[in-house]
Amino acid sequence: MSLSARNRLAGTVRNVDTDGLMAEVEIELDGGQTVTAVITAGSVDRLGIEVGTDVNAVFKATEVMVEN
Repeated sequence: MSLSARNRLAGTVRNVDTDGLMAEVEIELDGGQTVTAVITAGSVDRLGIEVGTDVNAVFKATEVMVEN
């Protein structure tokens, strides 16, 4: 599958917490940082996401802010 989003961070799923229709997926990035995504439980099943799965965290936004 091709996506137009260019912001991709490779990592490994460290935890999946499913509660009803939604799931929280914790991804440890290759650099050691952690990103958490909230997706549907159906997407977790459809994508075969489980602890240890290598995934990409893909970001698409219309605006990015930087604070100092």
